[in-house]
Amino acid sequence: MKAITRAFVLGAGLGTRLRPLTDELPKPLIPIFQKPLITFAIDHLLSAGVESFVVNTHRLPNLFEDLFAGGKYSGHSVTLVHEPDLLETGGGIKNAEPYLSDEHFITYSGDILTDADLRPLIEEHIGRGNDVTLAVRQTGVAASVALKDGRIVDIGGKYGVAGTHDFANIAVWSQKIFQRIPPAKKVSFVPTLAEWIGENGKIGGVVLDDGKWFNIGSRAEYLEVHRSISKENWNPRYSKTPGWPQPISKTAHVDPTAKILGCSAVGPDCQVAEHVILEDTILWPGSQIASRSHLCRCIVRSHRHAAGIHHDVDI
Repeated sequence: MKAITRAFVLGAGLGTRLRPLTDELPKPLIPIFQKPLITFAIDHLLSAGVESFVVNTHRLPNLFEDLFAGGKYSGHSVTLVHEPDLLETGGGIKNAEPYLSDEHFITYSGDILTDADLRPLIEEHIGRGNDVTLAVRQTGVAASVALKDGRIVDIGGKYGVAGTHDFANIAVWSQKIFQRIPPAKKVSFVPTLAEWIGENGKIGGVVLDDGKWFNIGSRAEYLEVHRSISKENWNPRYSKTPGWPQPISKTAHVDPTAKILGCSAVGPDCQVAEHVILEDTILWPGSQIASRSHLCRCIVRSHRHAAGIHHDVDI
């Protein structure tokens, strides 16, 4: 199989449904047991043969610069491309064109978490000489993609064909896509692909229903990810973070009398005082929990103080 060595990881989304959590931390950077969400995408792509990355940013680009200090991740090149104005998926791809010069490249949303095998997607794209190949799933939530015999025959209902699958936010592209997206325009790639289908473009699809898929679109789903990982002891085979998952950071201070229960996670430099009870609660870096506090299904943002009894709130 021919390797695809370059990928565009989408990191510029607003994460509006996760607010207020994403007010100070872009969604792709939220921690999952101390590991930033976007690093799962990059680890996954590394395991599939990708060697260099382009990441688009919008809000708080300095935090991406901190994570990918020196333009590197695990020894591999990471180029950050800032979008002062959001360009959406199609515009974002076009904006990254100068850094995606290989014959083929992969796009991967920086806010999904999965361990699905990417090899069938890459093999299908190269083997059938596709212009674009989408990873699709049957999610039960949406079905905007019509797939028949390995070909996408409709997307978004443009041709009146009933959808069968949902786009899984991972795709492989040829250089031809750059000819079809206008520069410096805010545009989704969906209408571009729909038009291309009508012009007999080779738009393929591969069903990736295997493996784990986590949707993190709300605080409830964010907590559920931790619960599932903790309960099932899930650790993707591709992870390059030794010791993950890490419920309690090595730099956190937790008093011996405190109780850390369920899927709770205590981030770096946190302070958990005596007789605290944390149940299914996530502490972001530097947060401080006062003595005898009891937090249940809470998320405490970075460097915040919490005291007393709280249930189902963000602090």
